Amino acid sequence: MITCQQVSFSYEKDRPVLRDLSFTVHPGESVGLIGANGAGKSTLMKLILGLLPCMQGQILVDGSAVGKDTLKEVRRKLGYVLQNSDNQMFMPTVYEDMIFAPLNYMVSREETDRRVDAVLEKLGIGDLKSRHNHKLSGGEKRMAAIATILAMEPEALLMDEPTSALDPYNRRIVIRTIRDLPQTKLIASHDLDMILDTCDRVIVLSKGQIAADGPAGEILTDRRLLEENRLELPLCLAGRS
Repeated sequence: MITCQQVSFSYEKDRPVLRDLSFTVHPGESVGLIGANGAGKSTLMKLILGLLPCMQGQILVDGSAVGKDTLKEVRRKLGYVLQNSDNQMFMPTVYEDMIFAPLNYMVSREETDRRVDAVLEKLGIGDLKSRHNHKLSGGEKRMAAIATILAMEPEALLMDEPTSALDPYNRRIVIRTIRDLPQTKLIASHDLDMILDTCDRVIVLSKGQIAADGPAGEILTDRRLLEENRLELPLCLAGRS
């Protein structure tokens, strides 16, 4: 579904953020992307979306190379939950944000409203439907941002810190929802317990390169590997060793 082939990127000359990354996220796979601050996780997601230009190498989404001529096709297949919900919610109300993308992709109003109500019910946030975005708390806005992307029903989901700013109750709802979603998923997060709960495979980024790539159960229980890359065991495992 998503393939990176020798991808490199830098914001400043001679200071690479990503260096020679190659990996594939297969259809239906749920992959966690972990690493310390500055490892390049958010930059990689923006490259996959075509929000930043790939300076070296190539990125493929469902067989199409990400580029100026394919952006519309690529972005129709991908849903992106941004790290900062304020950058994602731009319409006056939650409802207007949720219908914006489906209607622009020529989904009927009836089908769009069905999707909106189904997603709000699944996330347990029906009370947010008519709320104004600027009056939402950080956690409410986070839930609404996730709902907006799910209403698009994309083929693949890119999620950047999906559980940030959530209280324990809503965090558990989001984890359960992510786990049940059939889409291909690439999830970047410092919440390693959530990654362990939702992902089959984990890629560790360190200084812009892949330090490890393997089954979640192996990567996230390898204390030495995690500590070498400025990470720690998930909290649910830390007390066992």
